[in-house]
Amino acid sequence: MDFFLPQSNTVDPNRAAPEETKIISLTAQPYPDGYRLRVNIEVTPFQKRPYIEVTLYDSTGDEVASTNIVEPMSWKLEFTMHIRGELNNPYMLSAKLYYPDGPSNEPLIFSFDVEPPHDTPQPDSD
Repeated sequence: MDFFLPQSNTVDPNRAAPEETKIISLTAQPYPDGYRLRVNIEVTPFQKRPYIEVTLYDSTGDEVASTNIVEPMSWKLEFTMHIRGELNNPYMLSAKLYYPDGPSNEPLIFSFDVEPPHDTPQPDSD
């Protein structure tokens, strides 16, 4: 895994300037319990660490979860979000990359459905 190490004063030509930095991949995989979501984001390698705002909406457009990532150290991010309230498919995950003092990108959107948790049958207690 490659990390951003700000100690160097030289600019790496293989890393994107803030105006060229963007989210290149956004995916989400619901956990089997139906109330958690594994989110994966991949960002272009950057010269300056960005901010990322991630918001989860249900089918009515209500926000059911959100998080902000401030200056990530890596270009590949994986984290868990918790789905609040009753399941209301389809869901829309929105991720927006921006710099507080500079450029921002349009949000990247990923839509998906969450399966309700499956009840496991309990053995009879005789």
